[in-house]
Amino acid sequence: MTDSSGTMEVDAETRLIVEQGLAARLASIVEPVLVGLGYRLVRVRILGLDGCTVQVMAERPAGTMTMGDCEAVSRALSPVLDVADPIERAYRLEISSPGLDRPLVRRSDFERHAGHCLKVEMAVAVGGRRRFRGILVGTEGECVRIRGEDAAPGEDEVLLRLEDMAEAKLVLTDALVAESLRRGKAAEREARQHRTLGGRHAVDGQASRHPAPTDIDRSNGFQLGRAYDPVGRQNEGD
Repeated sequence: MTDSSGTMEVDAETRLIVEQGLAARLASIVEPVLVGLGYRLVRVRILGLDGCTVQVMAERPAGTMTMGDCEAVSRALSPVLDVADPIERAYRLEISSPGLDRPLVRRSDFERHAGHCLKVEMAVAVGGRRRFRGILVGTEGECVRIRGEDAAPGEDEVLLRLEDMAEAKLVLTDALVAESLRRGKAAEREARQHRTLGGRHAVDGQASRHPAPTDIDRSNGFQLGRAYDPVGRQNEGD
């Protein structure tokens, strides 16, 4: 969806689990660019393995992110980061999709994935614990309810405040993969229906088909990289 200026509109739901320090500064630089392109920021990380890597994880509002989307984001972010120059040393910019075992950063993420297994690390300890793993029951006010993996409904449950979470991430399970496949098939059926109902139009008295693209990420995530030297020159990655 676009507004009168041609900019794609993205829902304004804020992230509740955010970065700290330099990663937070990077997030403040890249998020307006992503929103202007019609994407949502999921997470920014600065990784020190094999040199310095700045990982920007993004998605469309519907939760998809194709390789073409990663390429578009990389092209848009490169000149912005060149000007802002947030990191003094050489680094590699990596644009990635969330994948199946994705981070959960917005309330809607928790609501959408209720019933699946997740891991949570708290910034503030709860009952002397900072790490939790279990079934995501759902959201309740400003909290998330989690049940032990082998517990019966209503037993071994804990409420964790969203604002006190440092990180929350889905656990890759057979159930999660199966649901992703079901959603992918449903999206394909919807795309076929769209092509059947709206993909024909008359051109010089003849019918012509224009298939609509189907953007489905069934992978466990993918990355597109671009390297930067200290003076801002870029080298294409894979």
